[in-house]
Amino acid sequence: MTILTKAPHLRQDFAASIVVFLVALPLCVGVAVASGVPAELGLVTGIVGGIVAGLLPGSSLQVSGPAAGLTVLVFEAVREHGLPALGVIVLAAGLLQLAMGALKLGRWFRAISVSVVEGMLAGIGLVIIAGQLYAAAGLKAPAAGLDKITGLPEAAAKAAGSSSSLASLAIGAGTIAVIVLWQRLPRKMRAVPGALAAVVLATVATLVLSLPVATVEVKGLLDAVQLPGLGSFGELASLSVIGTVVAFTLIASAESLFSAAAVDRLHDGPRTQYDKELMAQGAGNTVCGLLGALPMTAVIVRSSANVRAGARTKASRVLHGVWLLLFAALLPGALALIPLPALAGILVHAGWKLVPLRGIVSLWREHRGEALILVVTALAIVSVNMFEGVLIGLALSVGKAAWEASHIRLEVIDKGAGPVQAYLSGNATFLRLPKILDSLEALPQDRPIELDLSGLHHLDHACRTALESWVERHSTAGTEPVRVMTPTP
Repeated sequence: MTILTKAPHLRQDFAASIVVFLVALPLCVGVAVASGVPAELGLVTGIVGGIVAGLLPGSSLQVSGPAAGLTVLVFEAVREHGLPALGVIVLAAGLLQLAMGALKLGRWFRAISVSVVEGMLAGIGLVIIAGQLYAAAGLKAPAAGLDKITGLPEAAAKAAGSSSSLASLAIGAGTIAVIVLWQRLPRKMRAVPGALAAVVLATVATLVLSLPVATVEVKGLLDAVQLPGLGSFGELASLSVIGTVVAFTLIASAESLFSAAAVDRLHDGPRTQYDKELMAQGAGNTVCGLLGALPMTAVIVRSSANVRAGARTKASRVLHGVWLLLFAALLPGALALIPLPALAGILVHAGWKLVPLRGIVSLWREHRGEALILVVTALAIVSVNMFEGVLIGLALSVGKAAWEASHIRLEVIDKGAGPVQAYLSGNATFLRLPKILDSLEALPQDRPIELDLSGLHHLDHACRTALESWVERHSTAGTEPVRVMTPTP
């Protein structure tokens, strides 16, 4: 019995794994550099995402690794707590994901408002674009997201007066141009991913023209890996570190499970088992934490490339992890040739794709409340930080849902003679209490009133108390008492 008989889809999976490897390689390195950690740690996370998470059940065609969506959060964590604490944070987040998967909480992530998730990604995209524009010019970016944006005019003026900055910007802009134009080339040429082609061309141009641009610093795979020391676990006593762990967990889980839903729409194979996928992500992040690497999440770019390349089973994503491992072990010196502005260009393009400009316009036409939540979430992430921005978005989403759920209608029928009839229907909650009282207090004081509450689906304590007080006030001496018809239990 041949190998192909035992694994009938091996040929398709092998070819797909090569494509995913070529897509993942520049992204792994670029995300690591943008996160302020050694480039090799991005490869470590890609390897773990392929081999560890790839072998586990959940979503058969989804590919995991370091994601641009977590770049901002990782950079802030490393800046505030140091690189040694990163492993502990990622480890704790992985264990928390495992616990959530075991408790079958994975499906609940589908209840998160899509507007909040898209707003989160848009905010991250804006911060990535602003930060990587500095990197493309060979300049140091400010720490805060808002400072990155407001400082761009000054940075542009500084870059215009520096030949090295202009050369660096040329490489970054050329990288973006190649990625964009690559999609218009014949299909055979597009077999090589645009990001990889852009990095190779940028590297060749830098070497041939001897351009004065910075390149990736290489430490070596074993030197870059830092196992968390016992002293690092003491960081978990800090509230800020615990907040970072929660942020890593929620954002990585939401991004992974939303990506899984998107990947399911691209193929007709087995559907994602959300709780098992959450545990697979948790297992991968636990291993990444033990190795002191970047956090791992499912990445839609790699996953869609995997599906479109013809992958049929999880073998493709496992093999892509093997190719990353072989590259990191056998060709580590190749990383030192990659110019940093080329990686910045890749991330600027990736950040731009996170901002749903067309989606915001169409959403504003159909659901203005959802569009507002998206925009406010994005702006909050830029102006405050990732964790608090997401919390603001979630609070707005919950508030909007509560407001819409408290829909109530008051119909007043006055036939000119006899009692005035007031019908309340819907959900009477404290959110609509001012509207209810304004309408009832506008009823004539010298006429008998019939208040029909039989159409209410819900009457909360605040509204019940307020209605009873209004009935008591209206039923004064000399006025016929208000007749109240309550809902039938």
